[in-house]
Amino acid sequence: MPTPHIEAKAGDFAKVVLMPGDPKRAEWIANTFLKEARLVTSVRGILGFTGKAPDGSLVSVMASGMGMPSIGIYSHELYTSYGVDAIIRIGTIGSYQEGIELKDILIGQGACTNSNWMGEHSLYGGTFSAIADYDLLSWAVESARNNHFRNHVGNILSSDTFYGYRPEAWKKWANLGVMGVEMEAYALYETAAELKKKALAICTVSDSFLFKKILTPKERQEGLDNMVKVALDVAMKYNACHTK
Repeated sequence: MPTPHIEAKAGDFAKVVLMPGDPKRAEWIANTFLKEARLVTSVRGILGFTGKAPDGSLVSVMASGMGMPSIGIYSHELYTSYGVDAIIRIGTIGSYQEGIELKDILIGQGACTNSNWMGEHSLYGGTFSAIADYDLLSWAVESARNNHFRNHVGNILSSDTFYGYRPEAWKKWANLGVMGVEMEAYALYETAAELKKKALAICTVSDSFLFKKILTPKERQEGLDNMVKVALDVAMKYNACHTK
């Protein structure tokens, strides 16, 4: 049934949803990688589609918007109202580490945050280590390696701010081995954990804090292609393992 933010009908979404931030990117993924893709929701301009993956199994793709509050809303409604089992975030990330190049794929084994997201969940002063689902994680690593895509697995930072006012703060996260920064994974992982669902973040490096580099539009598109291919491999593997 429709939710406050999604107008799809029961059964419109597949069990696995790929989730970029940008609605236009969701549309591009659906039209480029899925067969017979159909629009299932467009509330507030957030587009969602369902179609057939290369193996014929159903996969959905839906935008999350930007930031943890937004992905928290959409992931919660997909998990609780539409029977979605797994959400795979696919987006861009800024690198903190040497040895990580533009267009590399970063797979978020865990996510830390500078937000107060967990402050709303009454852990009585405790902190929550947000981690990916192991099956999804292992399938993503396998796909990236089999396709010879440069990839790195580890911790990422989900930040509440894009334009920060402490220009050196990132170095403390980098010193702890954090690979890079984006804005959604922590909330997605925590929501999945609380609802006993599955989640993973797969990100393409679009810029580097160390080398002050940024992808050209052409390079960005090429890098996104590889990331989507990995995410689709994970979705198809999940479907194959959970089809009766």
